Amino acid sequence: MSSPATSPGRDLLAGLNPDQAEAVTAGDGAMLVVAGAGSGKTRVLTHRIAHLIGRGVSPFEILAITFTNKAADEMKARVAALVGSVAAKMWVSTFHAACVRILRRDAKALGYPSSFTIYDQADAVRLTGYVLRDLDIDPKKMTPRAVHGAVSAAKNDLVGAEAYAEAARTIFERRIAAVYAEYQQRLARAGAMDFDDLLTQTVRLFREHPAVLEHYQRRFRHVLVDEYQDTNRAQNELVVRLGGGYGNVFVVGDSDQSIYKFRGADISNILDFEKAFPDASVVVLDQNYRSTQTILDAANAVIANNLGRTPKELWTAQGNGEQLVHYTAEDEHDEAAWVGTEIARLHDGGTYRWGDVAVFYRTNAQSRVIEEQLVRRGIPYKVIGGARFYDRREIKDALAYLKATVNPADEVSLKRVLNVPRRGVGDTTVGRLDAWAKSEGVPFCVALERAEEAGAKGPALKGIGRFLELL
Repeated sequence: MSSPATSPGRDLLAGLNPDQAEAVTAGDGAMLVVAGAGSGKTRVLTHRIAHLIGRGVSPFEILAITFTNKAADEMKARVAALVGSVAAKMWVSTFHAACVRILRRDAKALGYPSSFTIYDQADAVRLTGYVLRDLDIDPKKMTPRAVHGAVSAAKNDLVGAEAYAEAARTIFERRIAAVYAEYQQRLARAGAMDFDDLLTQTVRLFREHPAVLEHYQRRFRHVLVDEYQDTNRAQNELVVRLGGGYGNVFVVGDSDQSIYKFRGADISNILDFEKAFPDASVVVLDQNYRSTQTILDAANAVIANNLGRTPKELWTAQGNGEQLVHYTAEDEHDEAAWVGTEIARLHDGGTYRWGDVAVFYRTNAQSRVIEEQLVRRGIPYKVIGGARFYDRREIKDALAYLKATVNPADEVSLKRVLNVPRRGVGDTTVGRLDAWAKSEGVPFCVALERAEEAGAKGPALKGIGRFLELL
C-alpha cells in the first residue's frame, strides 16, 4: 500500500481550484503566487510541500519560512497531516528562528560565541538608554525607543553603523550615528545580538563566507516563503541568496496586504521578484473563500486606487450576502453606544452567538469606552492582547538571571537584576562602574568583580558582593 508521502496525486489535489492546483503541482524553478485575501494560500503552501515530498524531495531539503511562530506550528501540523511524521525533518520557522539556527552553528566566523545572547525589544531599548546616558544625550529630547527605532530601521535596510555615519547630514542623524556605533560595540562586547542583528549578521555571514552560504544552498533545495509582501531588505536578500543555488524559490504574498512598512517591510520585494528570478512563473489566486461578494466589491473598489500593485479582482461563489453598514458617530461615546446596540440586536435576533462577533479598534486606548458599553448592557466579552508571558516583569527578571549566568558579559541582563531584589545598588553606583569599565576598556562584569576599585562603597559594595555570590 502506498503511503501519503509517496502518492500525493488526486487526494492531494482534492478540493483545490485550478489556480491552486497549478501552483501546488508546478515543476522546479521560481514561482510567485499572488494570493488575495482569503484565497487559501496556507492550503497552497502546505499542499505544495506535500507535493514536493510526494515526488521524492527529502523533507531535510525543504525550508519553509513564515512570519509568526503560531503560523509555523500550524504549517507543520498541516503538512504532517498530509505526509506523516517525515514532516518533522523540515525546517519550518520564522526568519528570525531560522537565522538563530544558522548563527548558533556559524557565528564564530563573525567573532560571536555560539552561545550568544539574544536581546529582545525591551533589552535593546534599555541598552540604547545606557548608551544615550554615557554619550551625554538628553533622553527626553531623544528617547531610547525612538533612537532604537531609527537604528532598527537602518539595520532592516542593511545600512551599517559606518555607512549610516557617512550618510548623516543633520545634527539629529549624526547623534543617531554615534549611538548606533556605540550600541553595536556594546552588543559585541556582551556577546549579544538584537532581533535585527539575527537577520543582518546572517546576511553578513553569507556575504563574507561563501562556503557557509554554499552549505545552506546545497542543504535547502526548495525555499518557500509566506507573506512575502512583509519582508524587509535583509529578509529578501536572505531568500535570494539561499535560493541562488537550485533556484527553487516559492513565495506567496499580496501587495494589497502590505501593512508593515513601519517595521521596514519593502513592498518592492514582491513587485520586483521577477527581476531577482527572471524565469519565475506567476499564479494569481483571486477566488475568495472567506467573504461575500458585497464585501469583496467594496474592498476591490478601495484597493484599486493603490499605486504599484499586481492587478486582480477578488471574487467568490458564496453570493452577495448582507449590505455593508457605515455609521458616522458624533464622538467615541456615541460610537461605543452604537456598537453595543448593534451587537445586542444581532444576538437577540437568534442568528448569532456572542462569540460570532468581533470588535476591532485602531489603538488600545479606544477599548475603554467600548468595554463600558458592553458591561452596561451585560454583553460578555474578552479583550485579546495584554502582556504576554515572556513580557511579564518577573519572567524577564528570571530570564535575565539565567542569561547573566550563562553569559557574564551580558551587560543588559546584569544591570536589569543587579538590584533585584533591592541590594542598595543605585544608579550612581552603576554609573561609576560604567565609567570605570569604559576607562579601563573592560566589560561591565569585570567592573562588578573589581567594584571597590571601580568606586563602589558601603551598602552598594556589599550588595554587589551578594549578587556575585548568587551568580
